Amino acid sequence: MIKAINQFFNGQIKQQAMKGGKDESEHALQLATAALLIEITRADYHVEDTERLAVDLAITGMFDLSEQEARELSRLAELEVRESASLFEFTSLVDRHFTLEQKIQVVEMLWRVVFADGSKDKYEEYMVRKIADLIHVSHRDFIKARHRVEDELVNGP
Repeated sequence: MIKAINQFFNGQIKQQAMKGGKDESEHALQLATAALLIEITRADYHVEDTERLAVDLAITGMFDLSEQEARELSRLAELEVRESASLFEFTSLVDRHFTLEQKIQVVEMLWRVVFADGSKDKYEEYMVRKIADLIHVSHRDFIKARHRVEDELVNGP
C-alpha cells in the first residue's frame, strides 16, 4: 500500500505540487483529510454512491485536484482507513497543520458527506462530533458548520 501511495504522489499529485510549491507534508495532509471523509461514509455501515461523490467533490474543492486525482486520493484513503487502527493518525495531522478555519472547513465537508445520501444517521453524527473534538473544533463551531451545510442544502450555495 505504501508503494501505491508513493506512486500516486510521485505521479499525478507531485507534478502538481511542484507547480504549486506543496511538499510531502501537504500530501500526507490531503490523504489524512480524505481518510476522515472516507470514515464518515462508513459510519452508518452503508456506503452510498452519493457519499462517495461528495467525498470526491470535497477533496477536489479543498485541494484543487482534478476529478481523476480526487478519485485516486479517495481510493488510497480507503486503503489507509482499512489498515488504520484509529482516527488519531489522521486527526493528529489535521490538528497540527490546519488553521482553525481550515479545520472548520473539514467539519463542513464531513457534514456534506453525511447529508449526501439525504439522511443523517446517529452514528454519522457521532463520528463528526468525535472528529471535531479530536481536531479541536469547538462545539459551537461544530453546530454552526452543520447549520451552514443544512442551510446550503435547503437554499442552495
